[in-house]
Amino acid sequence: MSELKVILRHAGTVLVGQLAVMAFGVADTVIAGRYSDQALAALSVGSAIYVSVYVGLIGIVQALLPIWAELHGARQPAALGPSLRQSLYLCIFLTLAGMAALLFPGPLLRWAEVPEAMRGEVQAYLAVLAVALMPSLLFRVYSTFNQSLGRPLLVTWLQLGALLLKLPLSVWLVAGGAGVAPMGVVGCAWATLVVNYGLLLVAVIMLRTQGLYRPYQLWAAMEAPDWRQIGAFARLGVPGGMAYLVEVTSFTLMALFIARLGTVATASHQIAASVTAVMYMVPLSTALACSARVSFWIGAGRPDQARHVVWIGFRLTALIALALSATLFIANEVIASLYSRNPAIVALGSGLLLWVAAYHLADAIQALCAFLLRCYRITLTPLLLYSVLLWGVGLLGGYTLAYEGWGAWPATQSASSFWAVSTVALGAVALCFAGLLWHAVRRSLTTAPRSDSAAPASAEK
Repeated sequence: MSELKVILRHAGTVLVGQLAVMAFGVADTVIAGRYSDQALAALSVGSAIYVSVYVGLIGIVQALLPIWAELHGARQPAALGPSLRQSLYLCIFLTLAGMAALLFPGPLLRWAEVPEAMRGEVQAYLAVLAVALMPSLLFRVYSTFNQSLGRPLLVTWLQLGALLLKLPLSVWLVAGGAGVAPMGVVGCAWATLVVNYGLLLVAVIMLRTQGLYRPYQLWAAMEAPDWRQIGAFARLGVPGGMAYLVEVTSFTLMALFIARLGTVATASHQIAASVTAVMYMVPLSTALACSARVSFWIGAGRPDQARHVVWIGFRLTALIALALSATLFIANEVIASLYSRNPAIVALGSGLLLWVAAYHLADAIQALCAFLLRCYRITLTPLLLYSVLLWGVGLLGGYTLAYEGWGAWPATQSASSFWAVSTVALGAVALCFAGLLWHAVRRSLTTAPRSDSAAPASAEK
């Protein structure tokens, strides 16, 4: 099977699962928006904080994919089981840190000047999600392990099943009925909690019963913490997770700053954020598939084949991103009207979606490069670039333009200022990352020895 077909099959399977997961958030946005404008605004702020915490943590977990994919490529199945078990210790630390952040968001809400009337509902929403964090991270370990083996189908089926449970639960708990009082936006969080624990339970059953996991001896006795291995996880994962955190917080913190502009601006931004997140699932899926294949070939001692996968990923990602951005540019008003019945929100939201169309082009390229750079163990430089360009230029620049003005330009008091400046900053990130990746690929061809025993390109299905 050609590399393109392997990547398309892997990415397509991952995309279905990721869209199912994203449908959780989209459904919550639509359900909350139909319930009330206030619920939609509270969801915008609450989800921004939750996503900021969550993506930083899963970024650390997902950074384990190159490690496990290299072991898979090097034909070392016996090493995968102990490595997976050691990752559970890492998950304990991540869960404790994440829960602390979600249970005590008060200082952040005050710093961002979120209206006091909104804070109580946001805090209740985050408190429930704090309890849902542990099963979500453990399921991400299961998902990452399957990605590294090139077997994402089981995860996708579980995510689709979870969506079928999440949708009616959210509708029921938000609006109430059958003896349950309406919970508003907090009902979305309770539905997420139930789904996360269900996913973890089924994942454990799959690991215990499916034959494809037997060669990895996953159910051997739990070893004591191997701090050297956990340290190796952290050296790769923490910079990657922090970079992911900077990337996403540069995006989600907009919601907190925009909240002071009122309900209409906040709800409109939530529409743009929701669409952006859904579109991001496409390059994310391609990046996961390509990074699994690149790491596989690096582990097999074939940097030339890894380079081939990199260029396939670039061409595929750019083509799909162009198609999606063009579609959004044409249908922005129709898409915005699906989220809200308020004409003011639809008008402002459709305008923001025009910026999202441009934002996505840069987002797709930088996402692919970020994942592939981790395959070559390049994590600190992307973190620095993210911090300077996304926080320093994008977020700070958008805030300045919106609330203070730039030189002759007066303050716009508009959410579009954040999106415009962030789009420019993300474009600069994409260009820098592409240059870094080009250099890393060239260097790998001159420094890594080729393994004579490596499998041919068509052998790994």
